[in-house]
Amino acid sequence: MPQQIAKEKELDFDEERVIRQAQTDPAAFKPVYEMYFRRIFVFVHHRIGEKELSADVTHQVFLKALTNLSKFQFRGVPFSAWLFRIALNECNDYYRKTRKARLVSLDEKATSNLFDELTYDIRVDELENRLPEMLGKLNFNELQLIQLRFFESRSFKEVGDIVGISEGNAKVKTYRVVGKIRKMFLKE
Repeated sequence: MPQQIAKEKELDFDEERVIRQAQTDPAAFKPVYEMYFRRIFVFVHHRIGEKELSADVTHQVFLKALTNLSKFQFRGVPFSAWLFRIALNECNDYYRKTRKARLVSLDEKATSNLFDELTYDIRVDELENRLPEMLGKLNFNELQLIQLRFFESRSFKEVGDIVGISEGNAKVKTYRVVGKIRKMFLKE
């Protein structure tokens, strides 16, 4: 039932009108915050892992969005992609400033899509045991692509919008990383 209410609320939300109004009146940003807070929080929490810190980073995302809202232009990319890109940058800044190791949530459901891509000639149980090590060898951008596509089940269009590349480029880069992981597995 709560999902149905959220979907109905989303259908009633005239994003472009609300964003344009908020560009001249910051108080009008409240519906945007209410609409996207949970999605952005979950996105950040998957990357940072600590609830309170994730909430702080999420609030920083919306503060940056509000202060830079005048720069946002509708160009065929959803406003949510702009927010996710800000969130991704905030997470990157957090890891850069703290020099902490990146966090990747590896639960069975989240990794099944990646396993499907990798396991046509690889034993799943071996891959499950070695996946954290292999993910640790990826650079930050490669890991982001894998997280967005396979662990968060986002379309290549969404991946491209969030990281600021085309849908086709997102697909090519993602499958290059999948190939790299496969080579790492087969090499060892």
